[in-house]
This record gives sequence, C-alpha cells and structure tokens, in this order.
Amino acid sequence: MALTRSRAAARRRRWTAVLGATALAVAGGALAAPAGATTTSQPVEFQTRCVPPPIAGIPPITGTTTAEITVDKSSPKVGDTVTVTYTITKPAASNPVDLALPADIMTPSGKVVLGGAQTGAVTVNGPKKNPPVPGKGSFPAFSMTGTFTVTQAGSITLSPGDYNIHTSYLMELDTPCTVLDPPAPVSETVTASPVTSPNTRALALDTASGDPGVRVTVNGSKFTPLTDVTVVGRAGAAETADRMTVTTDSEGSFAARLKVNDVATTGIVAYEGGAWDPDKGAGPAAYKVVVPAPPNSQTITAAVTAGELSMTQAGDAVQLSSVDFGQGGAATGDLKTVTVKDFRGGPAGWSLTGKVTDFTGTGGSIGAGNLSWTPACTAKAGSPSTCAAGSSGPVGSGGATLASTPNGALTGGEFTIDAGLSLDVPAFTAPGSYAGVLTLTLS
Repeated sequence: MALTRSRAAARRRRWTAVLGATALAVAGGALAAPAGATTTSQPVEFQTRCVPPPIAGIPPITGTTTAEITVDKSSPKVGDTVTVTYTITKPAASNPVDLALPADIMTPSGKVVLGGAQTGAVTVNGPKKNPPVPGKGSFPAFSMTGTFTVTQAGSITLSPGDYNIHTSYLMELDTPCTVLDPPAPVSETVTASPVTSPNTRALALDTASGDPGVRVTVNGSKFTPLTDVTVVGRAGAAETADRMTVTTDSEGSFAARLKVNDVATTGIVAYEGGAWDPDKGAGPAAYKVVVPAPPNSQTITAAVTAGELSMTQAGDAVQLSSVDFGQGGAATGDLKTVTVKDFRGGPAGWSLTGKVTDFTGTGGSIGAGNLSWTPACTAKAGSPSTCAAGSSGPVGSGGATLASTPNGALTGGEFTIDAGLSLDVPAFTAPGSYAGVLTLTLS
C-alpha cells in the first residue's frame, strides 16, 4: 500500500511539473508579424491573467504580453474578406522545471477585438505545432489566424484579445489567458472603403453617321436622375467643340439632339460632372462624319477591330529554395512571368489578382498567409496604359493585387508582370515537400 501511494505521489508530481510549465508558457508573450505582413501594425503591451488547469495545482499567473496583429489587406472594401494573424513570439516566462516538453502538443486559439467603424471579435486558431521545449528553456512562438468580412466603411482597429492554449500531453487540458484591462491597445488599423456601384450608364445613337452639321439623337439611360449631363463629340481621345448639356429625367434617362460639325469625330460620349469620368459616363458610341466626296474620287476606308483582354504565363510550376529544418526562414523564388494583352481599345483598365492555398505536405502544412510577393510590372513601348505593380506583402487565401492599369479615355497595351516570392517557413517544420496552388485572376 505504501508503494502504491508513493507511485501515485510521483505521478502527481510529474503532472504538476508538466502542467506548470505549460501554464507559464502562456502567461505572457510577444506577438510578432510573420514575414511579408503589412507594415502598419505595431507591437503593443498589455497585462494578461492565465489560469492553469486545476490538476496542475498552480495559482493564476499574471504577466505582460507584447502583441502584434497583422492583416493581409490594409485597405479593403466593404464585402472583402480580411485574414488576421495574431502571433506570440517572445513569452515573458521560460520553462521553470527541468522536465522537457515534447513537440507538437500545443494548439492555440484566441480572439482579435475589432473597434472603430466595425465592432466584434475575430476567432483565430493555430496549428498543433511546436518544437520541443528543453527544461528551463525558452518557450516557442506560435501563430493564430482567422478571417472577418468587412461590413462597414471607415477605420477599423484590431486589438489582441483573450487566448487559450490547449495541450495534448498525457491529458487534454486548457490554459485560458484573459486581458486584464480590455480592450488591449490597438495593434493594427485597416481603412475600409465603400463598395462602388457598377457603372451601368449607357448610350445609343439613332444613326452611326451623317453629313457635317447634321443632328444626331443621343439617348442615355441609367444616369443619375435629375442631373446635368454633358453630351460631346470625340476625335479619338480628345473632345471636340460639338457639345451640349441636358438634364436627365426622374429615371435617369435623356434624349439629346447633338449637332456634329467636326469631321474628325469618331464617337460621342456623355458624362456627369465637369469632366470625363469613366465611372460617371458612357460611351464612346461610334459616329462618323461623312464628308461628300469630290467628283471623280474614291473613298477608301479601313477599320480597326477591337480585340480581347487576355493573359498567358511562362510556366505553371515554381520551385522555391530550401530552408533548414532547425532554422526555418524564407524559401524564395520567382513567379513565372505573366503577359497581359489588353487589345479592347476602350476606356476600362484591368486588375490582376492572386490568391494561394495552404502549403501542404506529408509533415503538415504551412499557412497561405506565409507566402509574400514583391510584384513588378512593365508596359511595352507604345502601350496607351501605364501598369502599376501591386503592393509588396502577403498573398494569403483572401488574395492580393499583382498588377493593374487605371481607367482612361483610351486604354490598352501589352504588359509583362513578374514577382519575387518568399514563403516564411517556421523553424522545425517537418522535413518534406510542401505545395500550394496560386490562382491568378484577370478582370
């Protein structure tokens, strides 16, 4: 009987050592941004109170947590999905006992608190992934990710919230940690813009050609009701002196009788406001001024046919560099070159976006938010449009812009898009090959 009690006491001491170490691991910590996260975030400090499992026999622990929250989109639109990352990298305490903790026993979860234009909480979860912790050694970093949908335009703040460590070592146990004086300081702010309504304004002409000085009937629809609209001729991308102003009816329609004199006219546009705006206008509707041919002459015409918006890529497989198991770090490489051809010849620009899946392998997975890119875009000489490379930063499952061109009077051209890629691989990720799928969308 004495031997039995002795074994039971030893077992309790072993449990206490293990659980006490786990509790201190989450009593305080630092949150840091993963590689490629947006630069608007900042570390903040706040007090936390962690309650070890009752079986540990350890009182609640109060400590300082240094936290940082990052997002994949710092300027989303209403309706966009934003991926949030909450990472603890530098715990305030170390393992207080000589007993080592094994790998992959900790599963973190928590909340990120929203404030400002949109309130609520974002649930974040992390993988069951941690390196072994030696006795008296420093505790490892862990990350938690989640998403939320933007419902309100304006400035939205993100603050660290409560978190929990679930351990699966001999028993399934939880160590919840709460913010002592909520909310914690703001670590990240995103500025959400409202969704702009699609431009459905339209123009129709009663005829596509006429002699100089002939009036053409211009019918407009789906403009803003009871608003002044400028109706004007176009000579290529330039406006002519043939113009007039009309007021739409209660349904946003109008009928204008525009007198066209300029023989260089190639089309007619209509727009709200003081100058052409593709978001508040329609056209050009093709129109030709027919100049009577002199006697014994022949009129020779040629047509330029509008093409399509298309995309090709130089390959469909990218091999990133290798990283060391014990070191982790950035696995780097280059996106296969993408070529965009915009041969439409209209006023609309284009946007090329990408999103990536988690990188999975035989040893587990690496989150989609760990892939970052540095885009570059070059326009071929003579292209009417200029190409803007997307922002450097994480790609994630929510997606990011690789390149784009703006709307304009006349857009188009041929563009070459490249990007440097970097996958942030955590230290002690199980050896093996990890693959994710990057999907590009041109619109």
